[in-house]
Amino acid sequence: MGCPPASTSKPGTPNRSGKKTWAVLPAESDAFPIAARAATERLRRARVRGMDEPEVSKVSLEVVQLSIECVERTPECYTRVGKSLVPPANELLFAEIDEGPKKQSIKVTVTLFDVDSQQRKKAAIKVFPTEEDVVWGVADVVAEATKP
Repeated sequence: MGCPPASTSKPGTPNRSGKKTWAVLPAESDAFPIAARAATERLRRARVRGMDEPEVSKVSLEVVQLSIECVERTPECYTRVGKSLVPPANELLFAEIDEGPKKQSIKVTVTLFDVDSQQRKKAAIKVFPTEEDVVWGVADVVAEATKP
């Protein structure tokens, strides 16, 4: 899979409607595929006040990070992700799914990241006892991360 084309847009460049653009990146988890599908579905439905509908990426955060060779969970890498998307995004919404502290528990972190200021605007974290619980509860995590 090739790298997305480099962008020549300046940070903070609004889209044609005059609003800033934001992108939703699908969740990915080999260990918890049901949780990843549920999180992705809820991320796609999310809306952010003052923004048009999101650009929904066809590839996950991890795939974009691999393509730009910046795989750390840092503001610098997330900023590079946002700038590498076509069109470039001013904000990113994504979920990270990890093993929780207890056996078979799942930690879901949903982040709204401001590419222009290079910082998290908001993040919501919840540990679910099972993958089935993620399916029923991830909507609340997404809502918390995107509420004004």
